[in-house]
Amino acid sequence: MTASGRRVLLDRVHGAVDRAREVTDHPVLTHVARVGLIAYGAMHLLIGYLALRMAWGIGDDDADQTGALQTVADGPAGRALLWTIGLGMLALALWQAGEVLLWWRGLLDRDHRARTALVIAKCLAKAVVYAVLGVTALLFAVGLEYEADDRLQDLTDETLEIPGGSVMVAVVAVGVVAVGLYTLVRGITGGFMRDIDLPAAPDRWEPLIEHVGRVGYVAKGVAFGLVGVLLWRAALSEDVTSATGLDGAMTAIAGVSAGPWLLTAVAAGFLAFGGYALARARYPDRDPSS
Repeated sequence: MTASGRRVLLDRVHGAVDRAREVTDHPVLTHVARVGLIAYGAMHLLIGYLALRMAWGIGDDDADQTGALQTVADGPAGRALLWTIGLGMLALALWQAGEVLLWWRGLLDRDHRARTALVIAKCLAKAVVYAVLGVTALLFAVGLEYEADDRLQDLTDETLEIPGGSVMVAVVAVGVVAVGLYTLVRGITGGFMRDIDLPAAPDRWEPLIEHVGRVGYVAKGVAFGLVGVLLWRAALSEDVTSATGLDGAMTAIAGVSAGPWLLTAVAAGFLAFGGYALARARYPDRDPSS
C-alpha cells in the first residue's frame, strides 16, 4: 500500500472512531450510565450491610455481589429493579469503554505507547467489571440465580484437574492480589478522585468525597487482596475449599480473633465506597488520567 493509501485508510479509521466516540458521548447514554453508577454504589451499600449482619451473626446471606442482588430480588419490585441495574451497568460499561476511543491514537505514537496502553487497560478493566455485574443482574432478573463462591470453586476445581492447572490458578491469584494492592494504593494516594468531575463538584463536598473514597478503596483493597491469598492457598494445596470469592474473604475475616470488629471495619469501608460511588454518579468523569 502506498503512503497516500495508508493516509486515506488512517483518515477513514479516525473518522469511524470519532463517530463511535460521539455515540458513547451521547447525553442519553451518559444519563443511563449514571443509573449504572447509582446501582454500583447501591450494591456496595448492600454488601456493607450484609457484611455487618455477618459480623454480628444476624444473617447468613452472602456478603458479596450476588448476595446484594439476591437482596434486591427478594424486595419489592425486585425484578424491575434488577432489570434497571443490569441495563444501567451495561450502559456504564459501554460508556467507560468509550474512553478507549479517545486514547487509542496514542498507541500510534512510540513515545506515548506504554502510557497509553496502561490507560486503555484501566478503561477496559473497569468496563469488564461493570459488564460482568450487569450480566449477573440480568441473570437474576430472569431467575437464573447462582452463588459466586460456588461458581468460583467449580472453576478452580476444573482448572486444577488439567495439566498445569495449579500454575494457572496461582497466576490468577497473583493477579487478584495485584488488583487488591492497586485498589489499596489508589485509596491511600487518592487517585480515585480522577474519576470525579472536580470542577463540577462543589468545593465544600470535595474533602468529604475524598475521605469517604479513601476509606472505601482501602477496605476493597484489603478484601480483594484476601481473595487472592485464598486462591493462592488453593493453588498450593489443590484444595478448592480454599478458593472463595468476596463472601469467603468476609467469612475468613469474621473467623479470626476480633473478627466481628475487623469485619465491621471492612463493612464500614464498603458502605463508604458505596457513598463515594453515589458521589461519582452525581459528578462522573470516566478519564482515569485526567
